[in-house]
Amino acid sequence: MDEIGNDYQANTAEFDEVLGAGRSCDMVCRDLVIAGKRARLWVIDGFGGDTILERMGAFWLSLPADALEGMADMQDFADRCVTFMEVDISRDRADIVTSVLMGKSLLLIEGLTGAALIDAKSYPSRGVDEPPDGKVLRGSHDGFVEAVVPNMALLRRRIRDPHLTMEGMKVGTRSHNDVVLCYLDDRVDQDLLAQLRQKLRDIDARSLTMAQESVAEAIRPRQWYNPFPKVRYTERPDTAAACVMEGNIILMVDNSAAVMILPTTFFDFTQEANDFYFPPLVGTYLRVLRVTVFLISLLITPAWYLMVSSPDLLPGWLDFLSSPEPAALTLLSQLLVVEFLIDVLKLASLNTPDTLSNSFSMLGALILGDFAVQAGWLGPEVLVYMAFVSVAGFAQPSYELGYAFKLLRVALLLLTAAFSVWGFVAGFIGILVLLATTKPLVGKGYLYPLIPFDAKAMRRLLLREPISADNT
Repeated sequence: MDEIGNDYQANTAEFDEVLGAGRSCDMVCRDLVIAGKRARLWVIDGFGGDTILERMGAFWLSLPADALEGMADMQDFADRCVTFMEVDISRDRADIVTSVLMGKSLLLIEGLTGAALIDAKSYPSRGVDEPPDGKVLRGSHDGFVEAVVPNMALLRRRIRDPHLTMEGMKVGTRSHNDVVLCYLDDRVDQDLLAQLRQKLRDIDARSLTMAQESVAEAIRPRQWYNPFPKVRYTERPDTAAACVMEGNIILMVDNSAAVMILPTTFFDFTQEANDFYFPPLVGTYLRVLRVTVFLISLLITPAWYLMVSSPDLLPGWLDFLSSPEPAALTLLSQLLVVEFLIDVLKLASLNTPDTLSNSFSMLGALILGDFAVQAGWLGPEVLVYMAFVSVAGFAQPSYELGYAFKLLRVALLLLTAAFSVWGFVAGFIGILVLLATTKPLVGKGYLYPLIPFDAKAMRRLLLREPISADNT
């Protein structure tokens, strides 16, 4: 540890240089005279709490000339003259600089060893509005924000248990991002927690510019060819609180409104908050419907292409599926073109200003719908099947899993076009093998509770059970 010395003049000059006082317009410095001794305060404009600092400054300036007599350490000054609760004393240069850049206020006083770090910061943030991708008809309508401290408070409000633990650490050799592990210390799997904690400490990254995605990519197993998501995200505090009560770990990253739920298995993506805001029977129906529709969306276009290309395999009552209307493009080309056009429309919609969104939606519908059919490029059956696939993608809460199934659907379609029935069968088996060999970030396995089998946990995933003491 590189400690600061006792020379006030040298210390102030050093911190002015390192922190960029006079070089950065948002680094504000103020010289004070406290009880006849020189003092200097550093704070980043936009982070410092003006009201708190003004009240403390007014108190310091009113101290009598003999108020600092007998004090040799900054800890003595903090104990007697700093009324704010969150204050630390440090002598480590690196720790002091990092703390100031995090938003804390730095105070040095002539003749006192050490530096006072006053955590009177106030990060700019938006309100805790309901997230756009996790809306519910009933229940709470608040959501996480980009500041980790309010996010911790949202969970504390729901879980008033002394066992609720918020374990903070810093990740990134240059950015020093705040990362918080939230768990119940009497319910969490301690081995899993130690494994996750070690993975975070071993992250070798300069910064977490993409917040939780940077963390996920830094600790996930090296399977670049596997599109299945390894992490489940949520922006809803009630969902995160329920997961904590079940013994899971919530990983929060500063500057991100989405938190990570660990461990994550494939079957966790079958659940959604709306399931628990309806009675158990209705919630079970919604869950079964969501899983069924999503599985159909994976197989519907490859299976239909197989029916059209091999009509002799169909029974007589399904003959209507094997005779689509003719079009200028081949059936395989139509399906692939519409697959990619849907993604293009999604990207364009994401970047379209709100004032033009209605015009864009109308234009996209005309181009992909009536105009394309009338021009003879696409058949109406293709648009019907792809419309179902597109709607089914929004029926489940994970965008990552939706794109994973999209890539697998396209691969299965190409295999079916190349090798007919054998290609369809081989592709489907390949998807199952890929799913079974997916490595989770942490936990018992990606297919738990199916592999290893846990009947009670499997039943709770497939059926919406009534809320009880053991089921949150």
